[in-house]
Amino acid sequence: MGSPKKPRKQYDTPSHPWNAERIKEENRLASKYGLKNKKEIWKAETKVKNYRRDARIILGMDIDEREKQERELLDHLVRFGFISPNAKLEEVLDLNVEDVLRRRLQSLVHKKGLSNTAKEARLFVVHGHITVDGTKINAPGHLVEKADEDKIGFYPGSKVAKAFDTIEEEVEEVAVEEELDEE
Repeated sequence: MGSPKKPRKQYDTPSHPWNAERIKEENRLASKYGLKNKKEIWKAETKVKNYRRDARIILGMDIDEREKQERELLDHLVRFGFISPNAKLEEVLDLNVEDVLRRRLQSLVHKKGLSNTAKEARLFVVHGHITVDGTKINAPGHLVEKADEDKIGFYPGSKVAKAFDTIEEEVEEVAVEEELDEE
């Protein structure tokens, strides 16, 4: 079982520590998604590896046993937005690390335009400026369900939210002035 004070490691480290291609790919992913360290990439790789392992196990089962487990796995992956709703179990084997990294709260905050960079998105999340469905979440690696993607926003009392609103108002005013000038 284990001690609650020492949670189980959520990732597998690379088998060979000094592989140049792997290091280049990890550096590319870390800069693209604004990750703090390689451990976040390894967590995503482990998650993908586990999903693919589960899919292979289910594919090897008898048809009678497999239906319920197949539906559960596919529903979970669809709920988190890793695959499309009409996907087959074989498509789970095509998942990659970037599919998981795209669904992190940090990535979605940047994609939604609430921050200028991925690193800034991480800072907003860690400092408690971001909510998902009204709940403040300060974990940048939080996987956001597809249904909650539209519910990402700033915390109402956040100074960043106030600054963001004033910038939006100024942009709207400039756009209105430009339209009036054109007429």
